[in-house]
Amino acid sequence: MTVETPITALWPVPSAATLDDAALTACYGRADRPRLRVNFVTSVDGAVTVDDYSAGLSGEPDKRVFRLLRMLCDGLVVAGGTMRHERYRALRLDERRRSWRREHGLPECPTLVVVSGSVNLDPTQPAFADAPVRPIVLTHAAATAPPGLADVADLVECGDDRVDLAAGLAELRRRGLGQLLCEGGPHLFGALTAADLVDEVCLTVAPLLAGPGAGRITAGQPSPVRHLPLRHVLAATDGGLLLRYARD
Repeated sequence: MTVETPITALWPVPSAATLDDAALTACYGRADRPRLRVNFVTSVDGAVTVDDYSAGLSGEPDKRVFRLLRMLCDGLVVAGGTMRHERYRALRLDERRRSWRREHGLPECPTLVVVSGSVNLDPTQPAFADAPVRPIVLTHAAATAPPGLADVADLVECGDDRVDLAAGLAELRRRGLGQLLCEGGPHLFGALTAADLVDEVCLTVAPLLAGPGAGRITAGQPSPVRHLPLRHVLAATDGGLLLRYARD
């Protein structure tokens, strides 16, 4: 049994009380309107990976919030390359989180949404083949899907020769997926930022110095600087910080 690392609130209302699951859920919650939330973990010196994987940065408090955010979302958005590299499994929740979703009138599991312009996807990967809810692939009209992918996922064309993210998000919301959680990778985050589609960023700062070499949590073409107000700062006793930035 995993022992949970205590998490407390530092800002805007400091408290020494340990946040239980209900209090932590209230800190993040579900919005009353469509929203795209991005979740990342980084080292103190800005690295997005250790030894080329994000898992090296993620401690128990980050994993706890990671699972919580998945529980709260309608759709989990991830780039095809990130899904392959991080070896995503089927998007399943434990019974406690499925029960919470049932109590709040939600399907037991959120929908996996894969963004891929190349459609270089393996339909036998467990994220597709073992999915409890049929995944969605956002791609474009010029892409050619591999054999078998349409058997395990809905292919949605958004754009002629590149993925039109604004159109893709609009289609997801038309399908009832209003609360979207993006887990990256950096190029998808950069493209969403450039299109001004990011409403919220949840960022865990791990108490680690990773050194030079690793990329940042965002990548791609330059985009306008956008202000995103800080909403809360939580602290874990392992030294990590859990930050939430969001538009009004």
